[in-house]
Amino acid sequence: MNDKELVAHHAAQQVKDGMCVGLGTGSTANYFIEQLARRYHEDDLRVTVVASSVVSTRKAGQLGLPLMAIEHLTQLDLYVDGADEVTPDLTLLKGRGADLVREKLLVEASKQFIVLVDSSKFVSRIGERFAIPIEVMPFAWQLVKHKLEAMGATGDLRHTANGDGLVVTSHGSLVLDMTFDSQLTAQTLNELLNNTAGIVEHGIFYGLASSVLCAVNGQVQEQLAGG
Repeated sequence: MNDKELVAHHAAQQVKDGMCVGLGTGSTANYFIEQLARRYHEDDLRVTVVASSVVSTRKAGQLGLPLMAIEHLTQLDLYVDGADEVTPDLTLLKGRGADLVREKLLVEASKQFIVLVDSSKFVSRIGERFAIPIEVMPFAWQLVKHKLEAMGATGDLRHTANGDGLVVTSHGSLVLDMTFDSQLTAQTLNELLNNTAGIVEHGIFYGLASSVLCAVNGQVQEQLAGG
């Protein structure tokens, strides 16, 4: 097993019979979906899953996992996903794939949120390696961008990979990728963005992770929130 498969396997072992499990999106999340499907079919594990994206919905469906629509969800037992950055206090940066609304909804509906990463994702502060993705209402993007620039941020709307248009999220929002003053704490940034009108959601996941799993030299290490 590679490192991603190791942490995915470890997370899948924590799923208990009867759980409702949220599925993240990305390469590491895909390994978790595969491991969960293996347990579902081979160990007769009774689970229901809710996916954070069309991609993970299709993956779970292809593997025969019983899917529930997010519209019918009231609470999750467990959500498992990756992250783009992880700080020492387990603040996360997510959303470079632009599914922020669904991801944060599932995280906040979960009793437990397990984050699967490799060692390259650890940083000293949020925004150290990547701009912070911010979903904005299409008609409000210039107002939001101007307000954030007045606070010292820099950035612009995210364009598609081939550069011929703007990225539109599954929620129908545009995405601003903004870089902020390195002196601002994750808690301050989280509050600032939460309180800015026109922002639908943003990529700082502050105080939401229950634990982070990372494989080092073939061994899975677990860091608990508050630990």
